Amino acid sequence: MLRLPVVGPETLRPICRAGCSSDLGVFSGRGGQPVGLQARLLVRGGKSRAGVTSATVEVCKATISEIKECAAEELGKGYLVSCLVDHRSNISDYQCNQYITKMTSIVFSDYRLICGFMDKCRDDINALRCGSISTGEKDIHSQGEVIACLEKGLVREAEEQPGAHAIKDDCKKAIMRVAELSSDDFHLDRYLYFACREDRERFCENTLAGEGRVYKCLFNHKFEEAMSERCREALTTRQKLIAQDYKVSYSLARACKSDLRKYRCSVDTNMPRAREARLSYLLLCLESAVHRGRVVSGECQGEMMDYRRMLMEDFSLSPEIVLHCRSEIEGHCSGLHRKGRTLHCLMRVGRGDMGAIDPNCQRALQTLIQEADPGADYRIDRALNEACESVIQTACKHIRNGDPMILSCLMEHLYTEKMVEDCEHRLLELQYFIARDWKLDPILYKKCQGDAARLCHTHGWNETSEMMPPGAIFSCLYRHAYRSVEQGRRLSRDCKVEVQRILHQRALDVKLDPELQRRCMTDLGKWCSEKTEAGQELECLQDHLEDLVSDCRDVVGNLTELESEDIQIEALLMRACEPVIQAHCHEVADNQIDTGDLMECLVQNKHQKEMNEKCAVGVTHFQLIQIKDFRFSYKFKTACKEDVLKLCPNIKKKVDVVICLSTTVRNDTLQEVKEQRVSVKCRKQLRVEEVEMSEDIRLEPELYDSCKQDITRLCQNVVFGNAQVIECLKENKRQLTSRCHQRIFKLQEVEMVDPELDYQLMRVCKHMIR
Repeated sequence: MLRLPVVGPETLRPICRAGCSSDLGVFSGRGGQPVGLQARLLVRGGKSRAGVTSATVEVCKATISEIKECAAEELGKGYLVSCLVDHRSNISDYQCNQYITKMTSIVFSDYRLICGFMDKCRDDINALRCGSISTGEKDIHSQGEVIACLEKGLVREAEEQPGAHAIKDDCKKAIMRVAELSSDDFHLDRYLYFACREDRERFCENTLAGEGRVYKCLFNHKFEEAMSERCREALTTRQKLIAQDYKVSYSLARACKSDLRKYRCSVDTNMPRAREARLSYLLLCLESAVHRGRVVSGECQGEMMDYRRMLMEDFSLSPEIVLHCRSEIEGHCSGLHRKGRTLHCLMRVGRGDMGAIDPNCQRALQTLIQEADPGADYRIDRALNEACESVIQTACKHIRNGDPMILSCLMEHLYTEKMVEDCEHRLLELQYFIARDWKLDPILYKKCQGDAARLCHTHGWNETSEMMPPGAIFSCLYRHAYRSVEQGRRLSRDCKVEVQRILHQRALDVKLDPELQRRCMTDLGKWCSEKTEAGQELECLQDHLEDLVSDCRDVVGNLTELESEDIQIEALLMRACEPVIQAHCHEVADNQIDTGDLMECLVQNKHQKEMNEKCAVGVTHFQLIQIKDFRFSYKFKTACKEDVLKLCPNIKKKVDVVICLSTTVRNDTLQEVKEQRVSVKCRKQLRVEEVEMSEDIRLEPELYDSCKQDITRLCQNVVFGNAQVIECLKENKRQLTSRCHQRIFKLQEVEMVDPELDYQLMRVCKHMIR
């Protein structure tokens, strides 16, 4: 059995090298049992350093020669034991390991044995009323409570809680060092040990002590119903210290040591609470390396994953959220503390679903989402993982567990029968924040980081300027995604595919387009407050295009222009039109590049038997939007852009442009000019537009406005489309008002000259004409 050597007070100095207090009280061994009367008396007796040093050299001779730092220590000054305690994780010799473990237990049994601790923290212990600092023997349970009290004071200060005491820097350093040195063995955190003894038996009975394993096991069970409140509180304090200095987690510090050094994330050892020591800094620095394609060890990434999940599970581990989101938590999210529910409640407030949010709280949430990086692995977000489990099992079972494409798959199934309501809410809450920082979609970042640096002036994963408005980089990318070869400065093929994927997914919710939401907030409230169904808000803004403020009108116009080129951005319309696409438009739908062909195909097949009402309404709505601006018809814009600039300058509405160009064509034809002023490619597309417009009277606004009253009076039971309303007006020509009569007469004149514009004639006689 191992015999304890003579122990002098000067020896018990694992924290620092300052002189030790001789105020030594009772200490205990592992499990809270007294080490023994002899050892206690020897400590009190203050025997010489030399005795302890010689005993240490005798027991740990081989180990000292292996650990260079300790071999270099000057003997007889008590530094040797301190050094071996610091390096105890590297001690392989059994006898030496047991000896140093016992010495460590003695020291951590009573805060007054920790050299210099009393001198550094005496004033703070008194100010925080952390208990007696008398020299008498004290109950072994109370010995850890003083340090626990100081730790809680440190946390209160970090969270800037009202009335928090400012702890002196020297004492802060000592508190964090104690926490760090007790990080491998939970017996050494006396307060936590006594608070969690029963919970350890309940949850972690088979977990061996050492290397931080018991802490980790208890952390994993923190939110179990059977966990005692006292243990949960002690664990939370420990986690908050880890958030301030990652070295308080033994397993994380050990697993990531070489990666931290390799990627220059190492800390300034003189400043344990400096920015670089924070868990958030470690996570961001190493996540940045992973996103840049660097190799970070699997063990380190596993530890990072655990702590990222921890941050998402418990908002109170992030001091900035506790500080800046107090009123939001009290007003909307109290009583939802466990399993990430408070955080998701705050994210819902951040989306604007429950009233306004303080900008500082919004920033704190955005920062936390970047630190935890749940976009890289949905399992980090426990609330989302639990809510979406059934959807993942059915809709996304073909994707590997933990793959970032799972989130993309969930977005693909938004508003489908496979989606469940709880999952939909959690997903949109998370996507709101991912949409505001392009780096948080790992696939997009991987495929587009080169393009973003070249075209949007971004920096590294963790270095992008905070001056950038939310969503600015993605807006820049999608503006370049649809540029033509002639325009230049285009995206790479891989990046464009990802940008289109995200555009298609996010178009379902205006809140996932930061620029649109920011510029159109007033107009959304004014015109679209009743439109709460998926996709309705954007449709509403398009319907009120002329009424919108210029900033909002511009961004809605740009998005509508993109839709005309890539109608798959209209995800709900695509789902509704799936039968028609499969039957009549599958060839154009399968093309990587759309260029307006798919919408043109849908318009041409509006009256096929596969066409359902939802699809027909969506297609007609898009046609009605297109007449507001010729830019909204991609094929028409591309074919006739130069002709419009030359022949119809300053005309914006599509219907006016069609009239201008068709009048020019008609005049040139009648006058038999040698060279038509309208180009061949434009004339070809112009014909398509004219035929499309003749199918529904609403697509010719002047004719429609002139005949509105007559339609109500004479054709109220006639459905729009298929030129049926126009035919009804023709049949009732004698009963029309003079204004409508003039328009119908003029229309028939045009149709006489150009029968192809008589939609019903062409439809009924189509087979004979062929």
